[in-house]
Amino acid sequence: MPLASARGRGIGEFVKKKQSINIYKFNSFIFTMPYIRIWVHLVFATKKREPLFKKDIREPVYQHIINNCKDKGIFLEIIGGYVEHIHCLISLGSMQTIAEVTQLIKGESSFWVNKNQLVTYKFEWQNDYYAVSVSESQVKKVIRYIENQEIHHACKSYEQEEKEIIDKYGFTLINDKLSSE
Repeated sequence: MPLASARGRGIGEFVKKKQSINIYKFNSFIFTMPYIRIWVHLVFATKKREPLFKKDIREPVYQHIINNCKDKGIFLEIIGGYVEHIHCLISLGSMQTIAEVTQLIKGESSFWVNKNQLVTYKFEWQNDYYAVSVSESQVKKVIRYIENQEIHHACKSYEQEEKEIIDKYGFTLINDKLSSE
């Protein structure tokens, strides 16, 4: 029975099931695989929230991030956004942290945007990001939300939405980095 990643690629061979832990063989290595599903809604913005991602730039950047996530073993369920920010719904692997995954996505994508000269000056993401856990029962709702970003932001700015989220969930602004970037 082939072992498949979340994307369906066979990567090893099922060896045996021992109590509630599956044991797998990959090449000559034997390992156990925990059952983990930790959904994270990740949002990050362009430096100074500049509206750089017109549709003609947004789509290639999304596709590049999707491919990069596949290459890096990051399970990306959906990506979307608007002119100055991106939303990702990811499921963390057992050895992944939010900070690590965010760095891999943001760092590599900004390098790629600059290398391919998609903008006329040095592209950067804002240092900060927003990440919250998503319960399994809310995954479909978050997917619809990310799919409808253009419609959503036709009525509400990123700044308005950010303030609502901060107020709704009780986040405290420690330092307004936007004013210093």
